[in-house]
Amino acid sequence: MKIAYVDAFSGVSGDMLLGALLDAGVLLERLTQALQGLHLPEEIHLNLTQVQKGAMRASQVQVQVPDSRHHRHLSDIEAILSQSTLPEIVLQNSLRVFRLLAEAEGRVHGISPDEVHFHEVGALDAIVDVVGVNLCLHELGIERLYASALPYGQGKITADHGVLPLPAPATLEILAQAHAPLLPVSSPFELVTPTGAALLAALATFEQPSFRLERIGTGAGQRELPWPNILRVWIGSTPPEGDLPLVLMETNIDDMNPQVLGSMMTQLLEAGALDVFFTPIYMKKNRPAVQVSLIAHKSEEGMLAQLLLRHTTTLGLRVQPIYRYEAQREFHQVETPYGLIPLKVKLLDGKRVFAQPEYEACVQAAQIHQVPVMDVWQAALLAGQSLLNH
Repeated sequence: MKIAYVDAFSGVSGDMLLGALLDAGVLLERLTQALQGLHLPEEIHLNLTQVQKGAMRASQVQVQVPDSRHHRHLSDIEAILSQSTLPEIVLQNSLRVFRLLAEAEGRVHGISPDEVHFHEVGALDAIVDVVGVNLCLHELGIERLYASALPYGQGKITADHGVLPLPAPATLEILAQAHAPLLPVSSPFELVTPTGAALLAALATFEQPSFRLERIGTGAGQRELPWPNILRVWIGSTPPEGDLPLVLMETNIDDMNPQVLGSMMTQLLEAGALDVFFTPIYMKKNRPAVQVSLIAHKSEEGMLAQLLLRHTTTLGLRVQPIYRYEAQREFHQVETPYGLIPLKVKLLDGKRVFAQPEYEACVQAAQIHQVPVMDVWQAALLAGQSLLNH
């Protein structure tokens, strides 16, 4: 699995992260061409230059846009993105970032997300930063993004709403919602911008992964600081899946509508859990309850724990390291009177010992041919015996 780790020791902004990803190998021409899919009414230009930040070289990206104070609502930005020709994963991730920004601004100002005027955040350069970062992650084939703790200092910033404390209220709201780890530093400057915070909160897990390092991209911030004002993106890959450490995560729930459990299982599996299962139990005062258990890679532990805490009534969960033995498997298709049916074949010591039809495929074929599901199942099982004899 291809992963990236954002080393944000000097903070993060949209342009710093974009510059680091371009420095990691994304061609500026490919990014510029892909951004044309936004069909923005204004003309934009990207400049990428090599600069020195202290003793370190970095790539600095500047987004040149027309001088405009055009304010956009969330619906305006969603319309621009939804009408674009961006890849689906880029579209959905970009929408997540802007929804997170709108929700944070809404909480800060006491209004609904739809009423938020995005001001600086909704400006063209921020749209380009958010979409550009997601396009670069897609171009690099990054499947998982991780991030370091973020620095925060004290001071003031002048924005459209006047003088605000640092960290900026929207930034702080975003980081609180993400339970982001923070490190105090002695700095009167804004080190983490709302756009930078939203990108990491929406796309990254705040932990250090185990992986094989392959390359590094370095992006430069605009401000000169007493230290190198840079952000580094470390890119690499994880070991084969079978070599990854596993954890068992469990929690007992006796005060939640059980109808919600089905959708929660789907969310956990889509988020990367390897297995999710429920066990009926009794808790104190003889209350009927459900034990929610999931197996996951250690690298996904933090993100899945947050999902469980956010989407259930539980106040905590147990985590313990585990390991497992796995049989080899193959996937085949067999011809039956009801069409091709996929089979999962189990191997031990290189020998095929068991074949199992894929249930959902059997259901679909049974509906098409108006026959019982077990008829299709038995036909696929019989056809699969020929695989076991070879």
